[in-house]
Amino acid sequence: MTAFGERLQAALAAAESPLCIGLDIVEERLPAVVRCEPEPVLAFARAIIEATADLVCAYKPNLAFYERLGSRGFDLLRQILASIPRPILTIADAKRGDIASSAAAYAQALFEHFGFDACTVNPYLGGEALQPFLDRPDRGVFVLCRTSNPGAGEFQDLQVDGRPLYLVVAERARRWNRHGNVGLVVGATYPQDLRAVRAVAPDLPFLVPGVGTQGGDLTTALVEGSDRGRAPVIINVARQVLYASAGEDFALAARTVALQLRETMRTTLARVRAS
Repeated sequence: MTAFGERLQAALAAAESPLCIGLDIVEERLPAVVRCEPEPVLAFARAIIEATADLVCAYKPNLAFYERLGSRGFDLLRQILASIPRPILTIADAKRGDIASSAAAYAQALFEHFGFDACTVNPYLGGEALQPFLDRPDRGVFVLCRTSNPGAGEFQDLQVDGRPLYLVVAERARRWNRHGNVGLVVGATYPQDLRAVRAVAPDLPFLVPGVGTQGGDLTTALVEGSDRGRAPVIINVARQVLYASAGEDFALAARTVALQLRETMRTTLARVRAS
């Protein structure tokens, strides 16, 4: 059994970049060219994966976009995951968090049934709710910390002993990292907070959403999230890549955008590491 930290490093090295593509596929936005396929979502996903697999360290499906399709969505998700080559990681954006028995069932579903390499979890119920995930050294557990949405501060900015709650979550996540498989979800839309979380958790990998359509700056997110190239970071981009074109060239357009993102990341990391 290979530890998750080793698998993450292998995926980052193989891709030569921290780019992750979010497979948040909206059926209504699919190009006309794939709508005539027997299963349009699957055809689209496979085309995107084939066009970008050599450029990414991970793919991150948000489960909501598959759950909305019912049993068909779960079948699609399994087939899409089977299309992703190794050592690329698969991250379930599931945001799970429940009492221990329910959490154990969630962990089994994500890690055993679907075979995800990692998932996102919600710490609101405390460490008990995360333990079934944490007990798998070979699987990554990304804890929601400072999220990218506009309303994130409603709870995350609440003061706890003079510090915002999201920094308390970051500190607690470090304690949970006994198996070296814990990371944090920290949005690119709050760069100062990204820097603050990195100062509290210098060794944890970050999963950084919010670049592109949500308005987060790629260079700032990469520099602050990686502590100027010293810490592991995964930069997630979804709509900017998936819907780069609505035409027959959608896969080529997705590759072009992904390639530009990867080159920007590589150049930025090389520059900050040398400075």
